[in-house]
Amino acid sequence: MQEATSETSADRLTAIRTRISAAAKLARRPANDVNLIAVSKTRSVEHIEPLILDGQMLFGENRVQEAASKWPALKERHPGVELHLIGQLQSNKAEEAVALFDVIHSVDRQSLVTALGKAMEKLERAVPCFIQVNIGAEEQKGGCSVAELPDLLKAAQESAIPVVGLMCIPPADVEAAPFFALLAELAARHDLPQLSMGMSDDFETAIMLGATHIRVGTALFGQRPSFV
Repeated sequence: MQEATSETSADRLTAIRTRISAAAKLARRPANDVNLIAVSKTRSVEHIEPLILDGQMLFGENRVQEAASKWPALKERHPGVELHLIGQLQSNKAEEAVALFDVIHSVDRQSLVTALGKAMEKLERAVPCFIQVNIGAEEQKGGCSVAELPDLLKAAQESAIPVVGLMCIPPADVEAAPFFALLAELAARHDLPQLSMGMSDDFETAIMLGATHIRVGTALFGQRPSFV
């Protein structure tokens, strides 16, 4: 326990960047092809700001309301920061999300595509988006099915939503590699260059299989309190 508390955010960030570089080297990819998103959901400004000062500029939040309570002031103080929405998005929050976030990773259904298209047109702001695929066909998870993906991509194109890639969260407690490989295959099939996949426990595997964006929370911020 003492070791965890003595470790600084800079130490953790350096360790993660070292692991990213090692995985990218094994995959014969440049390390700067991999974008590290620090998952800051439930984390306070006091926890987030040291990472920004250490050079981490991409952050991910799960909820629009929580992000709105802390990020406008942070982004004003640190103009280069990029904010990614990585959690499920309700259609009625689409306009707020388009105004606040720089990238949206969780587009997964027709109603949300329609809402985002209208919000982007109204705000004159084209926010890059990932289509989330329910890669393990899990009932409790967000994401479109593999079969629904072509129609959802077509709908996004018709709504002038800039889709840059695919995102997934593989099933827990099983080997993630086959799911990452399937997402990479789907992205290649649809000429999508970016892959949002891999978290604290499996990001090195994701990098080996082509991830361009990894979403790391616990390994950067430490364990959350058990009641969160």
